[in-house]
Amino acid sequence: MDLELNGRVAIVTGGGMGIGKEVARFLSQEGCKVVVCARRMEYLKQAAEEISAETGNEVLPLFCDTNDMAAVAEMVSEAKRHFGRIDILVNGAAAPSGVVRNDIEHAGDDELLADLNTKVIGYFRCAKAVTPHMKAAGFGRIINIGGLTGRGSKVLSGMRNLAITHMTKTLSDQLGPFGVTVNLIHPGVVDTPHIQELYEREGLKQGKTPQQVEQGYIDATPIRRTLQPIEMGWLIGFLASPKAGAVTGESIGIDGGLTRGIFI
Repeated sequence: MDLELNGRVAIVTGGGMGIGKEVARFLSQEGCKVVVCARRMEYLKQAAEEISAETGNEVLPLFCDTNDMAAVAEMVSEAKRHFGRIDILVNGAAAPSGVVRNDIEHAGDDELLADLNTKVIGYFRCAKAVTPHMKAAGFGRIINIGGLTGRGSKVLSGMRNLAITHMTKTLSDQLGPFGVTVNLIHPGVVDTPHIQELYEREGLKQGKTPQQVEQGYIDATPIRRTLQPIEMGWLIGFLASPKAGAVTGESIGIDGGLTRGIFI
């Protein structure tokens, strides 16, 4: 299927590694000019060079701390100056501290606030910055990356993913009349450095090896395997395309069937 993405300009936050990097790779393969941004320029430059060499399309690395509205505005302005347009925003930045997994007695409010500031308000800042450009063009795609913790009660920072769900639906209402769609994906167990750290941490708690912890997740997943980051890119590529113009305000699980709840 031709996704009709050739010549589009996409911004991917958290684009230096993991899911963000593979999303940027797939969008570039489909002909997009891509901006990858994050706080660690060494990862961004490496990702940009690697993807550009592979696809032949320009990938622009830009520093951006999504906790800072001025930094976000400057990043978006630079992307617009460089490429002349902004069609797609993929929000994937995460706090350095990661998911807040501790029980409430041991969880720090600063840690939780940092997580919410990056994952919720940071997404808001980026959406706010690109909205005028998308509205003026009469076309735009905003895709937020959440997580399955928003659909359960296992970790405290699942509240961030629930908040992103609400924001996604609200923005879809506001921006739909201008040709801008807003959607959210909830990845499951994806093979990234982050998930490897989870296996190690859970292994220490449970007295198991990381491999045993991983196998437990695989056994609990109907497709019986760990997902690959590029699979997030495939779904996001579709949502970013004109083909998905009728899909907006949706929260889509991509978890190999791991979630057993029914969401209507």
